[in-house]
Amino acid sequence: MELSEKINADMKVAMKARDKEKLATLRSIKSALMLEATKGGDSELSEETGLAILTKLYKQRKESAAVYHEQGREDLAVVEEAEALILEEYLPEQMSEEDITIVLTEIIAQTGANSMKDMGKVMGMASKKMAGKADGKLISTIVKKLLV
Repeated sequence: MELSEKINADMKVAMKARDKEKLATLRSIKSALMLEATKGGDSELSEETGLAILTKLYKQRKESAAVYHEQGREDLAVVEEAEALILEEYLPEQMSEEDITIVLTEIIAQTGANSMKDMGKVMGMASKKMAGKADGKLISTIVKKLLV
């Protein structure tokens, strides 16, 4: 099932269940997807683009929750964390650090990278290979450890 179709179906379920929080989050996802789809004049959105948008929304919620925690606004942090959990349902399972390290070791061997100067090559391939499955910051940190 396509991402937008799945979100529409889940919105109907949330409406019937009167789950206001989930419905609001799903509406914001649908809005972001529709906004991106209409940018290029195209009504279709690729899975990769949809995944990138969901990842971005997820990161925004996590960062907002962290800021609210720092400011002592637990009421707002709880809302952001709940939305992040809903968004997480639509993202692929995240890779562990060990799995990321294995993939990065293979990429480094393929590219022949041996210093920090080659980090761009490694990051480019890693970003494509692990898109949506691993956080870019974590990938970058591991690459730095491996190339030192």
